[in-house]
Amino acid sequence: MAELNFFTGTMDSGKSTLALQTNHNHAVRGRVGQIFTSHDRAGTAVISSRLGLTHEALEVGPDFDFWRYIVTTLTQGGRIDYLICDEAQFYTALQVEQLAKIVDELQLDVFCFGILTDFRTRMFPGAARLVELADRMEVLQVEALCWCGKRATHNARTENGAMVTDGEVIVVGDVEQPDEPPADVAYEVLCRQHHRRRLTAARAKAVSLAPEPLPFG
Repeated sequence: MAELNFFTGTMDSGKSTLALQTNHNHAVRGRVGQIFTSHDRAGTAVISSRLGLTHEALEVGPDFDFWRYIVTTLTQGGRIDYLICDEAQFYTALQVEQLAKIVDELQLDVFCFGILTDFRTRMFPGAARLVELADRMEVLQVEALCWCGKRATHNARTENGAMVTDGEVIVVGDVEQPDEPPADVAYEVLCRQHHRRRLTAARAKAVSLAPEPLPFG
């Protein structure tokens, strides 16, 4: 039986790598898949991994209709055995329902990959609907780490090096890299404690380098 699968984790936990590996594993067995993505950091209509792997994909905008696309492709003689859906948190709730319908009515496997919550620690509508509808949900075992060494559970957005908790939900950026100048918009994975305190790696480093006050009253 076909299934709607949802693989989730924080940023930097290998979701896109797993998406590309899943596609490879099925393709080498002669199955034909279609890859979808949305707002990938590498640009439009491409799925990219931080390990350097890339693959062309179909870009999913807010008006994209999965059901119509798949049915049209099949009725015109095309072949699709499974769907790879990366950055699924950016899909609308309706699009996730279309994916569930494809699984149930057309018996095609659907593999979705995405994060659960945004930089405000609130669930994306697409991710929330996947949690509600998926036949199988797995949290990736490759754990991203906060700068303190604890397991990272929250995605933080930084603007010019400072963490922010307000603004547009979807702004494309990549994970902040150590020892590089702060990007205009970047992301960093943090444990809950440091996300709550807005203590990013850069801010923690600045605090640790600040001179101690002199012991004079």
